[in-house]
Amino acid sequence: MVDSSPSLRRMAATVLQPGFTGTTAPDWVRQWIAAGLGTVVLFARNVTDAAQVAALTATLRAERPDILVAIDEEAGDVTRLESRRGSSRPGNLALGAVDDPALTEQVAHDLGQELAEAGITINYAPVADVNSNPNNPVIGVRAFGDDPHLVARHTAAWIRGMQGSGVAACAKHFPGHGDTSVDSHVAVPRIGADRIRLDAVELAPFRAAIAAGSQTIMTGHLLVPAIDPVRPATLSRAVLVDLLRDELGFTGVVVTDGIEMSAVTARFGLAGATVRALAAGVDAVCVGGEHADEATARLLRDAIVDAVTAGQLPAQRLAEAAERIERLADWTARRRTTLADGAPSASADAPARPTVGLTAARRAVRVRADGTLPLRGQPYVVEFAPPHNIATGAETPWGLREPLTRRRPGTVTVRLTEVDLGRTPDPVLAAADGHALVLVVRDLHRHPWMSAAVDQLLAARPDAVVVEMGVPVRVTGGTHLSTYGASRANAEAAAELLAGPAPVGIEPAEPGRARSAGDTQDPVVVHDG
Repeated sequence: MVDSSPSLRRMAATVLQPGFTGTTAPDWVRQWIAAGLGTVVLFARNVTDAAQVAALTATLRAERPDILVAIDEEAGDVTRLESRRGSSRPGNLALGAVDDPALTEQVAHDLGQELAEAGITINYAPVADVNSNPNNPVIGVRAFGDDPHLVARHTAAWIRGMQGSGVAACAKHFPGHGDTSVDSHVAVPRIGADRIRLDAVELAPFRAAIAAGSQTIMTGHLLVPAIDPVRPATLSRAVLVDLLRDELGFTGVVVTDGIEMSAVTARFGLAGATVRALAAGVDAVCVGGEHADEATARLLRDAIVDAVTAGQLPAQRLAEAAERIERLADWTARRRTTLADGAPSASADAPARPTVGLTAARRAVRVRADGTLPLRGQPYVVEFAPPHNIATGAETPWGLREPLTRRRPGTVTVRLTEVDLGRTPDPVLAAADGHALVLVVRDLHRHPWMSAAVDQLLAARPDAVVVEMGVPVRVTGGTHLSTYGASRANAEAAAELLAGPAPVGIEPAEPGRARSAGDTQDPVVVHDG
């Protein structure tokens, strides 16, 4: 039974962060904003282009100027703003490979400016996980690397850049999702490290994030027995209050990872997980990746109200969470005003935003070469497609077909899954006869079928070039390119090296910007033999 108290219902709405379907705001979302909804989350399904997003967020703010608008825009492989084209910026692993915190800050600031111009105020990034398990199925290239000190310094730099643009950053997935082999979308990952290791590895980047002033931190739906042997972090007061608040000193907003994920809902359901998360110390509940409708929002709001009425959720705890959301809204509003007051007036002659993303992607590429670059002859490209990573939008393109074909018209590209490949890659060898063979992989080390096919192809064609667009654990072949990600920017950087200088009349990926002396660091090349 739902209490009819308007103030209680309003607080319950304030701590929710729902999503919706469509590229315009539904009536129910506008009505909820007017009634106190704290945050609206945008997903790829809500995005057509920057102008459309700006119009959408303006519609939301017409209902209430301080509404928070969030998005999950990591850049790299996980992009929502550019999900239909692929990100024009590399992701974390590429930035970690360069290991220039100033560049990381610049890329994050550039992204933050684009988000701010579109009216977005919270970005669910950066990933602050240390990818210490190379078989991690969901983090991988989303992490800055496997060294906690490197991850810490780039997490801090990324937050400085993002928040310098006026958009609140969100370090995730606390207390660290890197050393796992299970995806929390489908089950409960477990971090088996003792407390000494947790302090030295998993928690180091979050300390750096807090020191850098991260406005929000996102919980991971994972079990950490060294801190709480029973409850996943999202539902654990020992993790969220005793550790994050009291020990690490975080004072900002704690937001859940998608609350509908199986790691927390399989046992407690949507409503039960929501109430338990708030009681444990969460301030905002993200929902809508899968349940993007008013009925879900109403279910969660009413469950919160009922829990307070029944004494299962202290009213003071809910009020504290709502107050933190309001403080965050005030921070974003003040930042927007300050930056707007200090910004130069717009001019039709103003230069386009510099292509820092492509510059960063170029600097990230690592090449082990035997002298076969650029390619001799027309390319035949085989892209081995691993099973889809849930965190990466299925609609987001990847691979070398478009940028390489643009530079080398006549390039042939095929994409093969494990099923497509069959028992033997012999048909690939026959089709590639007379062509320069390029083998494109993602996380070659994690997929035995892919690794076996690549080995067979290299045995027959040792001149083939391998391009790794995932985590380069296994470096094979005479010529090997590691891009440290599969974003559009990563693909452009690889295509440049494979094809050589673009023919006259072929524009680079981002018009008006050819590679120049401004790109001060070429890819690292090691010549073997």
